[in-house]
Amino acid sequence: MPVLTRLGGLLADAALGLPLRARPYTVERDVAVPMPDGVTLLGDHYRPSGAGGPQPVVLIRLPYGRAGLFAHAFAAPYARRGLQVFVQSTRGTFGSGGHFRPFTTEHEDGLATLAWVRAQPWCDGRVAMTGGSYFGHTQWAVAPYADPPLVAVSPHITGARITTAFYDHGTPGLENALRWSVAIGRQEAGGLPAPLSPPGLRARVHRALRMLPLQAADTAAVGAPVPFWRDFTGHAGPGDPFWNATDHDDADLARFPPASMVTGWWDLFAAAQLTDYARLRAAGVPARITVGPWLHGDPGELREIVRSDVRWLRHHLQGGPAPTGAPVRLYLQQAGTWLESPAWPPPGSSPVAHHLRADGTLTEQAEDGDAAPSRFTYDPADPTPTVGGPLLERPGKQADNAAVEARDDVLVFTGPALPRDLDVVGHVRARVHVRTERDHADLFVRLCDVDAAGVSRNVVDGIRRLDPRTVPADDVTVGPDGVLAVDVELFPTAYRFRAGHRLRVQVSGGAFPRFARNLGTGEPFASAATGRPCRFEVHHDAAHPSRLELPVLR
Repeated sequence: MPVLTRLGGLLADAALGLPLRARPYTVERDVAVPMPDGVTLLGDHYRPSGAGGPQPVVLIRLPYGRAGLFAHAFAAPYARRGLQVFVQSTRGTFGSGGHFRPFTTEHEDGLATLAWVRAQPWCDGRVAMTGGSYFGHTQWAVAPYADPPLVAVSPHITGARITTAFYDHGTPGLENALRWSVAIGRQEAGGLPAPLSPPGLRARVHRALRMLPLQAADTAAVGAPVPFWRDFTGHAGPGDPFWNATDHDDADLARFPPASMVTGWWDLFAAAQLTDYARLRAAGVPARITVGPWLHGDPGELREIVRSDVRWLRHHLQGGPAPTGAPVRLYLQQAGTWLESPAWPPPGSSPVAHHLRADGTLTEQAEDGDAAPSRFTYDPADPTPTVGGPLLERPGKQADNAAVEARDDVLVFTGPALPRDLDVVGHVRARVHVRTERDHADLFVRLCDVDAAGVSRNVVDGIRRLDPRTVPADDVTVGPDGVLAVDVELFPTAYRFRAGHRLRVQVSGGAFPRFARNLGTGEPFASAATGRPCRFEVHHDAAHPSRLELPVLR
């Protein structure tokens, strides 16, 4: 191993918080792997120096390249600990043949690659997979279907139903989708590395988010069409069968291997990841999950991923010690502590309802009589903005919501000062009784933490697109008076509201540009170019008890 490579490895270990070790290994670059359709994918093979005979393999499949950051962070740390690693560029990326159409070919390509790896003389038949985000998705595309099963997986910061990252209960997640399209659209274009923005790019993306129609926003931002963006805008309708091959949340889990997962409360995949964990445990799959105070790709999140992977892979492939502690580890935000639990949601949490009232308050007592509804108008020409949240673009996370809450198109309901700390751990839900002027509308609900100085910061939120094709449904019922009872699933959390702080609920018709504007017309998402305002009535009388349900940890 060259001295500079060894030094770089030691520096990477230090940055990742790993013990400083430098077991030598060799790397064979650009190994060709044939696919059944004749396309050749390229991979790099990391093998411990002096290894005799076949050994187990850690398989990583990703679209972001096999060198630089990804090699130092996700392949070399495992190789330095004596693990054999095969890192492959997915179809159409960094030397691999074919065209990159995200998520659509990973099932077939992944299974073909797994079969090829197992057939190599250097593999003893035991294969584990690891990685986060897109290369967490490539694990879900393989793990439920592999026969014989994989030894272990660690699909971090991802979800079995990958489309939840881009369509949240029917509403297109505009900002995250466009920013990811920009990143993958220019990652091999040369010039500045993909994480760095060339002059003018931020301004172009800002303008592209606001253009109509949206189909060509990719060209406006990066100068050329991006296949994923065209798929995202062209297949945004509810239940579009195009995405059937990309989601794996209905896969049979009978052959699913032990799984270790890491995510963050501000990661766009947190809700999907926790749903996956609960589903795996219900199916009898040994699984663990850690949820920290992180945004997608935060350095702390990446360090936790690699550290947990080293332990997990060494246990399953090298006979190392098993992970210790409870299977569920949660960071309690604003308390600075970690919670351990045998399950998700934690068995100690129970729901407490906080009711929206006509005078703008939020109380545990519902209205006991008639009350006039609260009203606002959503105008797509001046869309309700949003700040903070689980975004790909920093800063995300929590932000001051004063400017949003001052608008006429945002309803605000505020509770009394809390007499003691309130720990909210689990799924947060709302039921809002609403009447909308138009059949096409969005309902956005956000929970905020108002501190003693009156600063309101977002904690979790959720959105539901109202569309004649999806109303009524299990989560939207139509009352005899025509008022809709809409169940809104907010993000899960573990959060301490401090004594003296107040709970606040926002209700609005959108959250732009994080979510696309609802133009109110029902026109196809890609080509719609004009919008119409929509009047809302939020009902909160005795017959329509609109409320937020908080899972309070006793």
